[in-house]
Amino acid sequence: MSAYILPVLFLLLFLYCHHKKVNTYDTFVKGAKKSIPLIVDIFPYIASIMIAVALLRASGVTDLLAKVFSPIFHALGIPTELIELVLLRPFTGAGSYGLLESVFLQYGPDSYISRCASVILGCSETIFYVATVYFSQTKVKKLLYAIPVALICATVGSIFACLICKVM
Repeated sequence: MSAYILPVLFLLLFLYCHHKKVNTYDTFVKGAKKSIPLIVDIFPYIASIMIAVALLRASGVTDLLAKVFSPIFHALGIPTELIELVLLRPFTGAGSYGLLESVFLQYGPDSYISRCASVILGCSETIFYVATVYFSQTKVKKLLYAIPVALICATVGSIFACLICKVM
């Protein structure tokens, strides 16, 4: 059933455009042309966040933070094996999926820790990446509440992910 959702949505979109007499191809090309300057504008922001994540992992800061926060995460019900994943997820999607793969290889895909890791990735977002992309294109520069609230929500989501995996 899910394999048909996107094709049906595209078909409905084309039918709607045809009904409204909108030239879909020309509209698509115009949108694609507008995306080039957008990519040029946001590239430095994306590159800087990716470099920062690589430096954090290579320097061992994430390992150090995992050791420091281990008692807190354990008290919250998040397995200590997933601390690095929870800490890196707000920064990087690809790095998070790389950690997920290593969790699968080490603990097996059906283990409690692997299930927790999967649900954590499914219920969280790369907060700093999204904030970088979206806020770089808006006039909003005061992010006093946006980032902390998003981080709190991601942490609460991780706690509930582990709780749900424990119950199920």
